[in-house]
Amino acid sequence: MNDAAGGRIFFSSTHRSLIEEDVVELRSVGVDIGSSTSHLVFSRITLERLDSRYIISGREVTHESKILLTPYIDAVTIDAEALGAFIAESFRAARMEPDEIDTGALILTGVAARRRNARAVGELFAAQAGKFVAVSAGDALEAVMAAHGSGAVARSIRDGATVMNVDIGGGTSKIAVARAGEVVASTAVDVGARLLVLDDDGRLTRIEEAGRAFLDACGIEADLGDRLSAEDQKQIADHMADHLFAAMQGGTLSAESARLLRLPPLRHDGAIEVVTFSGGVSQFLYEDSAEDFGDLGPQLAAAMRERLAGWGPRLARGAETIRATVIGASQYTVQVSGSTIYLSSNDVVPVRNVAAIAPSLDLSGEDIGEGQVTEAVGAALARLELADGRQPVALCLRWAGSATFQRLNALARGLAAGLEPVLAMGHPLILVADSDIGGLLGIHCREELGLPNSIISIDGIALKEFDFVDIGALLEQTGAVPVVIKSLVFPAEAAAPPGRHAEAKGLDMANSEMSEAAG
Repeated sequence: MNDAAGGRIFFSSTHRSLIEEDVVELRSVGVDIGSSTSHLVFSRITLERLDSRYIISGREVTHESKILLTPYIDAVTIDAEALGAFIAESFRAARMEPDEIDTGALILTGVAARRRNARAVGELFAAQAGKFVAVSAGDALEAVMAAHGSGAVARSIRDGATVMNVDIGGGTSKIAVARAGEVVASTAVDVGARLLVLDDDGRLTRIEEAGRAFLDACGIEADLGDRLSAEDQKQIADHMADHLFAAMQGGTLSAESARLLRLPPLRHDGAIEVVTFSGGVSQFLYEDSAEDFGDLGPQLAAAMRERLAGWGPRLARGAETIRATVIGASQYTVQVSGSTIYLSSNDVVPVRNVAAIAPSLDLSGEDIGEGQVTEAVGAALARLELADGRQPVALCLRWAGSATFQRLNALARGLAAGLEPVLAMGHPLILVADSDIGGLLGIHCREELGLPNSIISIDGIALKEFDFVDIGALLEQTGAVPVVIKSLVFPAEAAAPPGRHAEAKGLDMANSEMSEAAG
């Protein structure tokens, strides 16, 4: 107890029960391994109790690492040893030990996520850096993360505007359109500053597949060891910018531009009012850096500035640029769950690091459309690149209305059909509701639908996309299931308007909620 602090209890140990504490201090680190650069940010997070849950009340960045050019052994292999040395050096510079970290997030993005040993690198860092949520972010997920990280999503709320964020990295560029706090459209393009890498003499040291395509399109014959003149570099950068700008504008694309798309073309209603940039190239576009990294970053930024000059949207500065994807904050929230859960057997738990999906479902009407539920679940799986069914998911529901047989039956059948790719792989059915429907829904799936999969259906938990959930073993003394939710959320949410505290900048929180779903 600390009288000077109003008699409140302070703690920073993950071995104690959050529910007993009034104020929580946590240490977090975020690691971003990208196509071009890798870096860490260390933070101290303060959370205070608000009724039955904790909210973030303070966030202090305690250390930002150097920005490392992501090292490669060869064209398809990240140098894990060099990255390991870099993270160890970063911890020393921050005066932190890995076991002192309470939580964090590690993200592999861009071309780095597609390297031969990307998963091994992720596992290496997760093990070395502490209690991490580790994600290999594909193009669709990275576009959404960058939109949050740059502040574009928060700006769309604050300014009441349609905001486009363009994240130009080393290997790819991600485009996302935000409106009213939601990402409504996104795409990705094979355009990046480090598709061609040069030494100090302008000689090519690495050529990505897409970089080779740009050389060919510009009629430039060059191979490893050949020198690219300043004129050649400008020509290639201009060609990249033309295709990126075409993708930003949407509409019908040329055959060459369409071939560079990594996702379907941009489709949205209404005009873009504001455009922001993030990623490594944004440092040059906003003229924050004049350093030469041996790539086409400065030339690509200059080419994009020229094309933006005649475009309608207002150019604004993003809240974060090169550190938009992960800046290393943590938020812990505590809730007390509802009184009903269903476990098909006690040994179906624990489960760990299960990705959450949040289908866009309105369950307030008298009738629930089974087909609409199936479609919404499929879209949610696709949105987070989980449609292959190779990993389990936790489906979160916002329940409303009465729990009649007809409504429960339509919902359960729609959920089972939408989750078919996941269930077919033998993964458990994991349902997380925000109100007391978990037990009824779980029993219905087992008894009425006859699902053979293990079933975990809990309630009273506020879960959302970008969350990763751990569901612990049944506590025999209380019949409760402890739930820890580690969210990849966005730290400027602390400054967002009430009720919008997950809508702000920067995928950089491993937000852990700890609840007890009473059985």
